[in-house]
Amino acid sequence: MTVEEASPLPQAGAEGDPAQVSSAPCTQVQEEHRVALRWVRSPATGLGALAAPDPEPGSRTPQPPKPAMSGPLRPGPSSWRRAASLILAAGGTRPGAAASSLPPPPPPPAEGFRLLLLQRSAKQGFMPNAHVFPGGALDAADRSADWLRLFAPHQGPPRFGLGPEPPRCGTPSPVPPDGDAGALPDDVALRICAIRETFEEAGVLLLRPRGPRPAGVPGEPAPEPGRALEPPPGLADWRASVRRDARDFLRLCAHLDCTPDIWALHDWSVWLTPFFSHGHGYNRGRRFDTAFYLCCLREPPLVCPDSAEVVGSQWSSPSEATRSLISKEIWLPPPQFYEIRRLENFASLSDLHIFCLDRALEGVERWLPITLLTADGVVQLLPGDELYLKDSDFLEKVLSTEKSIEEVMREGKKFHRIVIHSRHHCSLHVTVQPQYKHIYPKTYVASKSHL
Repeated sequence: MTVEEASPLPQAGAEGDPAQVSSAPCTQVQEEHRVALRWVRSPATGLGALAAPDPEPGSRTPQPPKPAMSGPLRPGPSSWRRAASLILAAGGTRPGAAASSLPPPPPPPAEGFRLLLLQRSAKQGFMPNAHVFPGGALDAADRSADWLRLFAPHQGPPRFGLGPEPPRCGTPSPVPPDGDAGALPDDVALRICAIRETFEEAGVLLLRPRGPRPAGVPGEPAPEPGRALEPPPGLADWRASVRRDARDFLRLCAHLDCTPDIWALHDWSVWLTPFFSHGHGYNRGRRFDTAFYLCCLREPPLVCPDSAEVVGSQWSSPSEATRSLISKEIWLPPPQFYEIRRLENFASLSDLHIFCLDRALEGVERWLPITLLTADGVVQLLPGDELYLKDSDFLEKVLSTEKSIEEVMREGKKFHRIVIHSRHHCSLHVTVQPQYKHIYPKTYVASKSHL
């Protein structure tokens, strides 16, 4: 199999104990690709690892990967950025035709809530045409010390009323820490980033009036999901201004006498962009360490795609989104597919909201998927899978085998993997137990009759 024959694998927008690994025999890279690729055999797995091309003639041949994490991740040749993505889950029904000139709202889904999916423009260099959650790269304005004046006096540092800092779990971040001592902490800045990007892309304002944040009373039910702020006059002008300069989001909040509702965003997951992402070449450009947050709303707010980066939107339940994927109506990148299948575990918005509150102090895992190229598709391995290598070398490598997906699956038992047969034919195989009081998706294999 050549690299070009691999199924397209989109980038993650941005992640375990060392596991036993298979001793399946590995393959050799075909002769025409040896100029561009170096072949490294892993003694731990027997699988082959495709390494990045040498940056300069005479570079040293890399050593075989080790079976366990041997040190901090090394950024290598990729360009890494911090980013944030927001999973918006809303109950009720979206605004009807009278309010938005849209068709009448559909009946409530079986799950009791829907998720906001935005369709990226075909002109975008990163994940064109994909349906994704709102989000984007962290801007210096998101962590500016100027936010301190807006949040004061009721939500001051160090964590602005978010509670004790949860533990950091999983793969270390490849992004060097920001040395600006006057900036906001990461978990505040990334929430502001997610809220700003949701406004830029979808026109949804997750703000709350300045003042004391209402707190739950011990022994009483958890606070209910909130609502998005009604669009203010001049929304389009403000939105265009924020798109040009992220610092104007702070000015908008000050103008409305509001703060970003960072308390409505719950830690959910962190994904690192895998090294090999498109099936057509090495990903040596944009890679992200992306924090995924989840926010529950009582009803879906009106969504207005920006018509530049985002050209469409839809509110879909997890089951509806999955059906749309396999019917080729939409395309979901692997992290979105995984998270949508994870969310199908919840029967109602209330269940999801309470789950987020109950595990607020547990922390989330940062996952770096490892790409395994097979003879007929692509497998993304996640921590806990028997073929997953917790090794810093795989920040810039993929695995490869001449075996088919069916052969690879038949030889294993301990699974935590996304199997990508083609762009719209994906499956999940999960036999490992979740950590940190989280929940993993159930194994899901699309029926061939649906494809």
